[in-house]
Amino acid sequence: MKCNLIKQGYPQGSCYVECDQGKVVACEATLKKTDHGLLRLISAVHLSRPENYLSIYQSGCNFSCRKCHSWSFTKIAKGDWWSSAEILKACKEYEKEVTIREPRERATAFHASDSCRGCGACVMSGKRSPLCPKVIQKKEMVLSPQGWGPARNIVAFTGGDLTCCPEFYIECARLIKADTELWVLIETNGYGLTPQHLDELKEAGVDSFWLDMKAFDGTDHKWLTGCFNRNILKLPEEIIKRGFVLEILSLYIPNLVETPQLKKIAQLIFEIDPEIPFTILAFFPEYQMKRYRSPKVSEMIEAYTEVKAIGLRNVRLGNTGVFASSEQDYDLLKKKVGTRNY
Repeated sequence: MKCNLIKQGYPQGSCYVECDQGKVVACEATLKKTDHGLLRLISAVHLSRPENYLSIYQSGCNFSCRKCHSWSFTKIAKGDWWSSAEILKACKEYEKEVTIREPRERATAFHASDSCRGCGACVMSGKRSPLCPKVIQKKEMVLSPQGWGPARNIVAFTGGDLTCCPEFYIECARLIKADTELWVLIETNGYGLTPQHLDELKEAGVDSFWLDMKAFDGTDHKWLTGCFNRNILKLPEEIIKRGFVLEILSLYIPNLVETPQLKKIAQLIFEIDPEIPFTILAFFPEYQMKRYRSPKVSEMIEAYTEVKAIGLRNVRLGNTGVFASSEQDYDLLKKKVGTRNY
């Protein structure tokens, strides 16, 4: 089977995964055609935190990220084979649990903390946290494998990324949009989102993308993921002009992806639409980057401040517990960033 990206004139991804047959390209190891349609290897399906939506954790990926925190199932073929009909069934069951209905423009991970910080204090102690947005009631909280929070009317494909083979996403999106009122979100590294694939996903009913922009510098991106990012840098404009909802995420990785690169990503976003949500997520050591350190609170505040100065209106810091541990850290964040922005 010839690579979809090569057929369209793009380089193949860094997509080999480990399976019983050795190292095999992800689209062969974690996606298969049967007489009853396509099947996808899925590691788990459950309500995720802090996103507060149904997440479908996929095995197999077209990147080989050195920092991957899901490597145990994205770079190793692992899970159960799911059909699009089984995905729909899980979505219909989840929809019965939904406690918050978001408009389409809020079909993002970025907006989840507007309604709940996921601390669970209101359930476990009967008293709201001082950081609570005070938007929802205790009865709207649902326990998931990752803790307490609401259930929003969104289903997301996450974990590994095979948007270079969009057929399964297309089948699922069509069924979900025809038979539920859930928004369909794809968390993606962007490498498989060619203009052709974007058009096909749009026609199928996909609503939004959470685009993880790993680096602005092409050499750093290649070192991090196994692939260059020339086409990914063009992607935000391609996504927006097709009417998708878009949010963008970038990691602060000390000594690799720091404020100067984050500012360049922010400038790119600003020139398209300053309203696009941008999350700066704190890196933590994992997989092949365990010798790298996490950022300090001062570094994250500096990145936030300089990115905001470019003109982006919706910026947040993520993985707060990675870089803030003391009361002094949180006081500084509250003063410099504001409680709604971390």
